[in-house]
Amino acid sequence: MLLDPNHLSALSAIIRHGSFDAAAAELAVTPSAISQRIKALEDRVGAALINRGTPCTGTPAGLRIAQHAEDIGLLEARLARELTLDQASGPARVRVAVPADVLATWFIGAMAQVDGLLFDLVVDDQDHSAEWLRRGEVSAAITVGGQLVSGCDATPLGAMRYVATASPAFMHNWFAEGVNEHTLAVAPCLTFNRKDGLQKSWITQRTGRRITPPSHFLPSSQGFVEAAIAGMGWGMNPKGLAQHALSDGRLCTLLPDAPLDVPLTWQVGRVLAPVLRPLTNAVRQAAAKALLPL
Repeated sequence: MLLDPNHLSALSAIIRHGSFDAAAAELAVTPSAISQRIKALEDRVGAALINRGTPCTGTPAGLRIAQHAEDIGLLEARLARELTLDQASGPARVRVAVPADVLATWFIGAMAQVDGLLFDLVVDDQDHSAEWLRRGEVSAAITVGGQLVSGCDATPLGAMRYVATASPAFMHNWFAEGVNEHTLAVAPCLTFNRKDGLQKSWITQRTGRRITPPSHFLPSSQGFVEAAIAGMGWGMNPKGLAQHALSDGRLCTLLPDAPLDVPLTWQVGRVLAPVLRPLTNAVRQAAAKALLPL
């Protein structure tokens, strides 16, 4: 099925900006023209592609088609470079699913090493970034090792080390009798979002039991560290983010020598792997400096 590039660019712009007006401004056309393009595209594919609202969002079919359009843009940009065509239309856009902790610690350094790309990052829990790739809504993703996606090239990167941390005052108030299944069941913990299973995984690893402690939900990597320092709860923090607070005593570990190492993998759709090789190389180099070897 051949789809009109103008229709595809309208769809991508709406999903990116969340409104028809903003999409029209980006593409230098009227909102009416954007609406006509989307209607024509929906008629062509026989399905609704946009959930009209504030903001506008893509339906599953719309998200898949928009990602297809961006993949085509990457391939066309590479072809233009290889043929040294003057009509290359600027940098291509790549959509990548990245765990929040990876973005907060080392992924920006990888992006900064790559020219000719505009990044559209989807930030999600590391256990779920593979789903974005599996649904075809991103071109590449940092995933937890072992969650391999069919049709993708996978590059093991190393392990991100997490440490269970809390403030000294919190330790005195909640763990004076030791860190065990009884105190862990009642001490408030910090959880990134409802997909975050790091705290529960660490508890199970240490106690052999599944325990659901009371929890604050705090979807911010740096905020996670600050909340632990403030004594709101204990949480699993990337060692790199917590190191300064651990060194100066604002944080301490719940147990000595009890890290949780999470293996990470870089996965790229196989068709796009040659186009994104410079990004893959940058990700590998940045990860080698930030992660533990597997």
